[in-house]
Formats: sequence, C-alpha cells, structure tokens
Amino acid sequence: MPDQDFRELYERHVGAVADGKFKAAMADMVQENIPAVFDGVTVPRGVVNGFRIQDVRAEDGKQIGETVYDTPEGVIGLRSIWELRDGAWKAAALENFPVPGEPA
Repeated sequence: MPDQDFRELYERHVGAVADGKFKAAMADMVQENIPAVFDGVTVPRGVVNGFRIQDVRAEDGKQIGETVYDTPEGVIGLRSIWELRDGAWKAAALENFPVPGEPA
C-alpha cells in the first residue's frame, strides 16, 4: 500500500508532466540517472490531452506509479519506479507498459 504522502507527490509529478512543466518533473528524478533513464522509453514530450493514473503501489521498498497519457502521437503507458533518497522519494527508473485495447 503506498503512503498518502507518496501518492500526493506522484499525482503532482504526473500533473507536471501533463502540463508540460518538465523542469518540475525532472526535479522529482534521481539526477545522476538522467539522461540514461529515458533510453528506450517513450515519454510525453509536449501536449498531453489527458491522463489516467492507473496504479500506485509499494513494492520491495520502492514506490511504483503507473499512468496512461493520451498524447497527439498516441497513448503512452508509463511506469516510474521511485526510491527513497536522502529522505525524499525520487523517480529512479522509467519503463513503458502495454495499455489494454491500444496497439503495442
């Protein structure tokens, strides 16, 4: 079960991505993992028509957030894996996941 503080952080982070506030979104990430975290991962890079947070969960001492973004280029399923760093949750890894009903 994710803690409420993380859920609020994740919701704010997803909102920043959806609003194109990439500086704010990047501030939530483990800085030394950038830019490698984006290698081979499709992420929203501009206009987001809408989004749906699909899952937020704790797993193996980490927090996992899964969101489906609706963009002009198509639907993107994006999972972020967050780690506790110096007392703060930071996104350490990204990966895509298939969205049911959408082409892979």
